[in-house]
Parts: sequence; structure tokens; C-alpha cells
Amino acid sequence: MKNILLFFLLLYTSHQVFAQSPATSTGKISGIVSDSSTSEAIEFASIGLLDKATGKIIDGTITDSSGTFLLENVANGTYQVGVRMVGYNNVTINNVVISDQNNTISLGKIFVVEPKTAEVVVIGKRELITEEVDRIVYNAENDATNKGGDATDVLRKAPLLSVDMDGNLSLRGNQNVKVLINGKASAITASSVADALKQIPADQIKSVEVITSPSAKYDAEGSAGVVNIVLKKNNLQGFLLNVDASAGVRGSNLGLNGSYRKKRMGFSLGGFGRAGYNIPGEYTNDQNGYDVSTNTHTRTVQNAHTQTVMGFGNYTLGWDYDIDSSNSLSASVKYGLRQMNTSQTGLYSQNYINDSLTGTSTRDVKTVNANHSIDANLTYTHLFKKPKHEFSLLGLYSRNNTNMDFTNNILNNADQTQISSRLKNLNHGYNQEITIQADYQQPLSKTQLLEVGAKNIYRQVYSKYEYFSANGADGDYVSFGNDSLNNTFHYNQNITAGYASYTVNFLKNYTLKAGLRYEYTSINAQYQQDREVSIPSYGVLVPSINVSRKLENGNMIKASYNRRIQRPSMQFLNPNVQASNPYNITVGNPSLHPEYSNNYELSYSAYIAKSSVTLAGFVRNTTGAIQAVRDVKGDTIHTTYQNIGNEDAYGLNLFTNISISNRFTFGGGVDAYYAMLRNNNPDPYYNASNQGWVVSGRINGSFDLSKGWGLQWFAFYRGNQVQLQGYQTGFGLYSLNLKKDFNKKKGSVGFGFENFFTPSIRIRTQLDSPLLNQSSANVMHTMNFKINFTYRIGKMSANDNKKKGKKSIENDDLKTGNDNSAPLNTR
Repeated sequence: MKNILLFFLLLYTSHQVFAQSPATSTGKISGIVSDSSTSEAIEFASIGLLDKATGKIIDGTITDSSGTFLLENVANGTYQVGVRMVGYNNVTINNVVISDQNNTISLGKIFVVEPKTAEVVVIGKRELITEEVDRIVYNAENDATNKGGDATDVLRKAPLLSVDMDGNLSLRGNQNVKVLINGKASAITASSVADALKQIPADQIKSVEVITSPSAKYDAEGSAGVVNIVLKKNNLQGFLLNVDASAGVRGSNLGLNGSYRKKRMGFSLGGFGRAGYNIPGEYTNDQNGYDVSTNTHTRTVQNAHTQTVMGFGNYTLGWDYDIDSSNSLSASVKYGLRQMNTSQTGLYSQNYINDSLTGTSTRDVKTVNANHSIDANLTYTHLFKKPKHEFSLLGLYSRNNTNMDFTNNILNNADQTQISSRLKNLNHGYNQEITIQADYQQPLSKTQLLEVGAKNIYRQVYSKYEYFSANGADGDYVSFGNDSLNNTFHYNQNITAGYASYTVNFLKNYTLKAGLRYEYTSINAQYQQDREVSIPSYGVLVPSINVSRKLENGNMIKASYNRRIQRPSMQFLNPNVQASNPYNITVGNPSLHPEYSNNYELSYSAYIAKSSVTLAGFVRNTTGAIQAVRDVKGDTIHTTYQNIGNEDAYGLNLFTNISISNRFTFGGGVDAYYAMLRNNNPDPYYNASNQGWVVSGRINGSFDLSKGWGLQWFAFYRGNQVQLQGYQTGFGLYSLNLKKDFNKKKGSVGFGFENFFTPSIRIRTQLDSPLLNQSSANVMHTMNFKINFTYRIGKMSANDNKKKGKKSIENDDLKTGNDNSAPLNTR
């Protein structure tokens, strides 16, 4: 309570300081693009705002159906405005000056001409990948291959990121990544990042920000870094409705997104649904164990056919209102739901003791993973007279309800059409968060920016689990009378944080961003039945520093250091015994502590003509790492988690984007690191260590054919993953897409082909220790053919009243926008 009172006292004091300050708009540049011979408006022309000194694009937009465009939030300076449209010569307008005395510029009508009548003036193309002092931005909206999928498909194309076949995200090989959506955390990402990503349609993603060195403004959580998924927003007046649909061999989806804006108020409503079907596979497992207590060697061999059916939905209502020129409100409510049913048909198990067959069993296993979530947030923003001088107050309520259940139908060995007995586990839970956050930033001069803020997160985690058994196919289920199998677990966590960050430009081409953040965490955990968990409170001080230098030719050198923590999520805490496979069970550990990491990075980016290339080296050292601990009891492998590990990674990243011509672009990258893992367990039976190289890569490209046709391709490969007690084999994915635009690019139809040479993927996991040897494999059939359809209805026009600068909550604290228009990077 003391922390909360101090938090609100800070908010009140800050508000009294600036409440009476006047405000003003930042710079705006507008114009109308027309055909020089017919004077007709040109829709979808690309508009670029370029830095006059470097020629690099700072911001951009496209023209609406009336040929009108509007660039907002432009800081004082001298710029070039470039106009580009296929079938016309490029146009560059030089010496566009924004100042305090003249911060609204109208360029009037800009006429573009066909190539035969005019000299070509080449301007920069909107880049697929851009860089800031603390992040790499993948501009997904500029990648035409992002049609008909979800966020997992998009993130596989972003530099430094990797997504496995289950949707688990990793950054430079580390899965301790915090995922934000429009700068906000969600309770669903706290429970499962993979689930959250599958609910976001690819067509609605504007960009992906890979923040490898988060500043003090971000929560200390996420030892690998932060990934912010920025969704598309509409800043224009009028009404617009987008329809996106896809149908394929393995899945289909339908999305409807509408927006309406009039004067100072805007609304948006979006819905997305996706179904996955016809996803067969196979499962095999061969595990050998040594039971120390009985001095016996056991072996279990298993195989089964698998089938997966899934459905996802995501619905969002947004609202924003400009109260006046200095104050604005924005709010949104998002509802998501997901269900994934996975079955193992005829899971056949053979059991051996000391090489003698002791028994066999066959069962049908069905696992149901279902959840529904709601996020509601409200943001107030106050803009002062001076640009970049802002205050924001944000509130967030987020809740994710989950059900992770399984049933086992044990079949009669003599007659496998008969069920001899049944086993059922029901696990209902929720993760609920209430967050309040205040941020204040003030330019100290044209080259200095100070940011301070405070935040409080109150999180409640709940897990109720029950086991039941029944005789035959019709017998009543009877509950197990065992507190370790039937119980309710409560885990309440409160995090109070404050931060300060300072950014300065010096010696003309240098930028320094340094900050300090302190977080204090208190935890109360208990079981409903008979047991208590004692977890001490703890505080952590998290420094960060980012330094960059822009060279004369526009190239850039960056160096950074940051310290991060990783709190365990419910995936690692949940005391429910996961025993859908009775010979390989997992149970969480509610007493886990956070792990700590130090991250170092050095990178160099070069821009050559229309191409860019970046080479980065990094070091990551983690202590108290949460690692799996496996034991053998009889013929069963028991897995739990402990803070016993050290993990070190030393790696390189190389990625490039090449524009061979205005019609042909090509990009790709390679990520490689050397992993060193050890658990520091003194017991020789459980001591483990491993090391080795991990390599992954991606390539993508597009080619504009004539008459609205386009061809895009993408390929991704993830190499073998080094694990503490073994490894997991790699896999590859690839796709080819053919697209046709029609009706002045208001609509498009596309044909997608995925993994057409390799109809299935086999991923094998190998674990070895003095107590066990396990080799398991999953086969997934991934060949897919699909048809994509997109159409836009309505008309939007430039909105001179739309304000920028709205803030968002960033709860990035559990394990599981690009603005270059000013001298300072304020992100």
C-alpha cells in the first residue's frame, strides 16, 4: 500500500507542474498529386519525407482517392519531399522548411509525368528494414508476402527472430522475449506468447520492432529483449472498410476491419477469425531410464497418429478523441478467443525392465487448450508548447481465462474397440492484470531529452486443477483424493517501478541514450489445501546505455549494454501435473525466482545506393537460469524447473535489403551464435552441460510483373537447437505467392504455395544424461495451397486535426513506432 500511495503522489505532483501549460501542433506538410496530362488525381502514390543531408527517408505515406497526402508531426528542419508512382517519373521537391514561424506547408498540386516526357529523378524507396539507436524495425506493411497468415508468419521474416513449429518465439536463440502489441502488454501473452501470435492477422501488422537493447522506459523483463508488434492505424477522415479472406488446404481465415473519422473523433472496429484443419502428423518416442532407488533399467517405446484442429478469433473496438489542441483521449477494448484440439490416436506403449517386455498399453489421448481474453485500456495525453514535451497517463485492465484439459481413453488390450478405463485432468486458470502508468518527457535543449515515469502492475494468477478416473466407457468419473493432484493455487504479484532516461546528441553525429530503472516485486502465493509457499520480496536496479555514431556517408555504428531480468510465468509455476502421456510428465515449480542477464552489442550498418547491410555482434550472460530438471521414477520421466543454470551466448547477425531495380527487391539474413549451457548441479547423476553452434537464416524477395501482377517468395531455416541435455533438429519453411491487383488497387487476389516440395517436416529431440536417454520425434504435414482475397471499400481524405504522440502501456515483465523526424530519438 505504501508503494501505491507514493506512486499516486508522484502522479499528482507531476500534474500540478504542467497542468496550465499551453500547447501547439507540430509541423505538417500536405499536397495533391495529379497526372500532368489529364489532371486526374493519382491514388496510392508513395510520398517520402527525406533528410536533406543524408537522403534517408524519415517518414512516408500514400495519397488517397483524391490524390491528397498529409505528413504530420514533422519537427523543425529542412527536408526533401519525394513522390513515386509506378508508370510515372519520380519527383523530388527540395528545400521544404518547417520552423516555429511556418509549421504548416502546403505544396499545392504536384504533377507527375510519364517517362517519355520527363527526366527521371530517383528518390529512396520505403525500406523494408530500418534502424534506430535501440531497435531494428521490419516494415511488414511493405512486404507483399504477408497475406492470409498470422503474426507467426510475419515474425519469421523479421531480423534476429525465430519462430518454431509450435509458435514459440526466440530472439537470438533466447525464448525470454517480451511481446507487446501496439506498445501494450496483454494477459494472453503472459500465459502463452505462441497463442497470442496466432490470434493476430498478418494483414493488420504495420511493423515489427525488434528492441535488442531496451531503454529504462521499458519494463526490466525479457532477458533477450522486447518485440513490439505495431498494428495498422487510420489517421484520415471518412469511412473505410477492408475485407481480407483466405482459403487453403490446411486453413482459412476472414477479416473485416472498418474505421470512421469525422473531425476530432474516430472509431475503428475489427474482427478476425481463422480456422486450422487437415493437420495430421505422427509421434514417436523411445526413452531409456535408470532408477537409482531400485537399480533397474527401463525402456518405453511409443508411437501414435496425431491430428490437430484449431480456431482463433480477435475482435477490437477503438476510439480516440482530440479534446483540444493540447489534450487527447484514446481507448480500446479487445476480445480474443482460441481453441486447439490435439488428438493422439492409438498411442501404443511398450514397457521393458532390464530388457524384458513387461507390458503394453494403447490409449486415445485428446488435449483441449482453450482460452478467451479481454484487454481494455484508456490513455490521456497532454502536449506542451515545445515539441516532444509531453505527459501521458495510462490505465489497463487485462484478463486471460484458460482451460488446459486432457482425457485418456485406455483401450482393452484384448479388444481395442473397447475402453477399459478413462483418465481426465481439468485445469482452469486465469491471469489478470491491472496497470497504471505515468510518463513525462521534456526537451532540455534542441539536443537533449529527459524522460521520467512510474508504473504499478498488480497481477493475479489462478490455477485450479483436478484429476478424475472412471471405469469403462460409461462409468462415472471419480475425483482423486490427493492434494498434489487436486488443488487450487493462487499467485499474487505486485510490481512498482520508476525510471529516468536521458538522450543527448553531441559532436554532431553522436547519440547517447542512458537510463536507470528500479523495480520492486512482492509476491504472495498459497494453495487452497494445506500448503503455503514462501517467496521473499526483491528489488532490482536495471541500467541501460545505447551509443550510436552516424558517419558522413550515412552509415552507422552502434554499441549498447543493458541488464535484464526474467520472471517465471505460469508455464513454469503451474503445479498441475501435466500427464497426458503417463510416461513423460511435467509439473511446474511455484518457488522459482527470476533469472538475470547482461547483454552487450556492437553493430555496423552500411547504406550503399539502394541497398543496406548490417553486421552485429552480441554477448549474453545469464545467471540463475530457469532450466528443466529431469528425474526417472520407475518407467516415467519426471520434469520440473529450477534456478540452477548458467547460459552464455556469443553470436553474429548479418542481414541485408537490396533493391536491384524499382521492380525487383531482395533481402535476407543469417543469425549464428555459440551457446554454452551448464546447470551447476554437484550431483553427478544430475550435472549437465552442453555447447555448440546454432545457425538460422531467411531470404525474401519480390518482383513486380506488368499489369498489376506481382511475384513474392520467402524461405526460412532454423538449424539444430542446443539444449542442456541434448539437441533438437532444425526445420525449413518456404512459400511462393502470385498476386494480381485490380480496380485501381482497391482489390487484389493472390495464390499461395507453401512447402510444395516437402509435404512433411520431421523434428527430432534427443536428450542424454546418466539417468536417461530419450529420442522423440514429431512429424507435421505442412504442404499448403491457398487463395487470398483483399478488397477496400470507402473513401478517406487527409485529416488536418489528427494529433500524434499518444502513448501506450508496456507490460513487458514475464518470461514466456518509428519517429526520426527530430534530432532526438524519443522511443
